[in-house]
Amino acid sequence: MSLITETEALAGLCARLAHSKYVTVDTEFIREKTYWPRLCLIQVAGEDEAACIDPLAEGLDLEPFFALMRDTSVLKVFHAARQDLEILLKMMGELPTPLFDTQVAAMVCGFGESVGYETLATKLANAHIDKSTRFTDWSKRPLTERQVVYALSDVIPLRKVYRKLASVLARTGRSEWLDEEMKVLTAHSTYIADPREMFRRLKSRTKNPRFLAVLRELAAWRELEAMRRDLPRQRVIRDEALLEIAASSPTTLAALADTRQLPKSMTEGPTAEAIVEAVETGLALPTGELPELPSHKDHPPGLAPVVDLLRVLLKTKCDAHGVASKIVASTEELEDLAADDNAPVRALAGWRRILFGEDALRLKHGHIALAISPDNGRIELIPVEEDLDGEPRGEVISGVTADDISDASDAA
Repeated sequence: MSLITETEALAGLCARLAHSKYVTVDTEFIREKTYWPRLCLIQVAGEDEAACIDPLAEGLDLEPFFALMRDTSVLKVFHAARQDLEILLKMMGELPTPLFDTQVAAMVCGFGESVGYETLATKLANAHIDKSTRFTDWSKRPLTERQVVYALSDVIPLRKVYRKLASVLARTGRSEWLDEEMKVLTAHSTYIADPREMFRRLKSRTKNPRFLAVLRELAAWRELEAMRRDLPRQRVIRDEALLEIAASSPTTLAALADTRQLPKSMTEGPTAEAIVEAVETGLALPTGELPELPSHKDHPPGLAPVVDLLRVLLKTKCDAHGVASKIVASTEELEDLAADDNAPVRALAGWRRILFGEDALRLKHGHIALAISPDNGRIELIPVEEDLDGEPRGEVISGVTADDISDASDAA
């Protein structure tokens, strides 16, 4: 088996891989019972060699592997890298560089949204990935030969997947598109949770600022406690209990004990005292410092048909250029763009503006129209005849809005 358990063998492997133009990388980990993911296996492959590294092997020093990840002359190729990078950032204190994510590249190259590795391996590397070992216990030792073979299948076909995608990017001039997308993956802030922002992830039915202040303090306490004890958030205290405590805001241990969602063991002692202290901190916060949730945007009435038109245009343009729609604009961004020509959305910047944004503005203002081609039945863009002032020529046949249609339906 190609399984490395000794530092000397790892140093030799990494020294050889350092001469490669790129290496493909994947990890296996578990985190069901911990806050931080526990790294159980590392798979790495160069152009001519592949191996698994056992980080749980006694006495193994991972520094040679970390040095390879820091080597800027070697491109590190991952698929759906976010969780792998989170692990490496915590262990190394920095992110591997430079990076290439084949899932992101595949979206830029037209393979759809969040395309899976098995799909790419089949289409681009003609490889069949046996996923029967997918949910194995990677922390259990010794590893079987079947596990190692499965693990290597995550990096060996990835070499060909990378080469094919890199070729498409170069041929279509989209390498810079990928660089723009990779900025999110290479930002440390992507992987570092701010405890005081964790309350925004909770599904609250109220936006009362004082309630949110208490909830923020409680969620921040839980996050720090989960980190300290290396436990999943829900194992420290469940979301439902946090929301109930924030709503009742108990300032005494006796009042805290009335919380239905809270186990009795947590209604006394240091944990209970910390919870009450968090509540008191939230209640004492000055009015001007109370948090707020983003308010729902009130767009002008009758905007839905405009959004629908933009959605059709987006789909048409993305299909024509072989790009996943998700990577160009979201539904919320289409709504913002429909309401405001200068909306701060991705579609109005960089390559997205060239691909979609400019035509979206032209469609909004009647300078182009959408029509179904009589030749192939597909949507096509048609320029609208303009007058001497550059305004669309002709009269508005119908000014019906979504509200008009709704009113008519009610009347009927």
